[in-house]
Parts: sequence; structure tokens; C-alpha cells
Amino acid sequence: MVSNEKLSMRITYACPACQTTAQLDGIESRDTLECPACHAVLTIPAGAIDLTAQGGPQLQRCLVCPSQELFVRKDFPQRVGVAIVVAGLAASCVAWANRELIATFGILFGTALLDVVLFFVMPNCLSCYRCAARYNGAGVGAEPEKSPSGGGQFGSFNLETHEKHRQIVARTPLAVSEPNTPTS
Repeated sequence: MVSNEKLSMRITYACPACQTTAQLDGIESRDTLECPACHAVLTIPAGAIDLTAQGGPQLQRCLVCPSQELFVRKDFPQRVGVAIVVAGLAASCVAWANRELIATFGILFGTALLDVVLFFVMPNCLSCYRCAARYNGAGVGAEPEKSPSGGGQFGSFNLETHEKHRQIVARTPLAVSEPNTPTS
């Protein structure tokens, strides 16, 4: 029997009020998101989750910010991935220094094989470009586009879209702190 916990959608986000990382399960059945730390409440906008979609509820947009730009990624901690690569590189360097040619390449190929296995084993999740909220579980619709013409609602990471949102975040404090002055 499949547990209900695996079937529900989960959100991990930084609370806009206190910046604490909050994680909530079962968001498809909620009307609001409440921060466990400061109890700030975010209302889930109407239409953000399509409850009538075939196959169950489907996420349509970010629940924390007004963005509809989300991207599909692997639900795996990036720091762990970098640590695996660094450990493989360090071990291969030690083997190379000891003139163990077969061990050097064995370590490098083993690290690459581990990366490929993790790529196919780890599930997908959705991340918001704007607020970095992360959605996983059933119903996130995390199927990347197979072709530019369609396939999935959200595509894979796009550097241009990421840079657009990074620039907006970088300029927002300037727009708030400086009053609008007419240009001459």
C-alpha cells in the first residue's frame, strides 16, 4: 500500500516575513501557507493548483510569489553532488601521485558512473526562478519539455530567465531605497 505522504505535494520556501526556511506537506489541500516559525500566513491564489487536472492536482504557478516561471531540476542537494566530484578528484589525484594509473582512471570512471546512476534514480522537482521555492511530490508536473514545442508545462533551467530574475532581485533594494527623481 502506498502511503499518503508520498502522494502529497511538498513546498520548501523562505518565509517572506522572517526568512526562515519552511517546509509544508499537503499543499494541494490547503488554502494558506503558514510559516511554522513566525506564523505569517500566505494565501494560496485561486488557480495556482489545478484540482481538476487529469491524474490529480497539478501546480500551475509559484505559491509564494506571483511568478509563473518555474524550472525542472533533480531533487538532490547540490552540495552533496559537488562533494562527490571533489572527493573523486582528490582520490584520483592521490592515485596519480602514487603512479597507480589503473586506480586513477577507475576512480574517475566510478565517480562518473555514480553521477549517471544518481541522475536516473533521483526524482524531479520544481524550483521558482524568482523566490527559489521548491516543490516536490506528486502533482508538481515535473516533466521537462521533450521538445521546444511542448511536452511539459515547465521546462529545464534557462540561464536567461534566471539572470532576468537575479537582476530584478538585485535592483529591487535600489528602487525601494531611492525616491523617484525626474531625469533632466
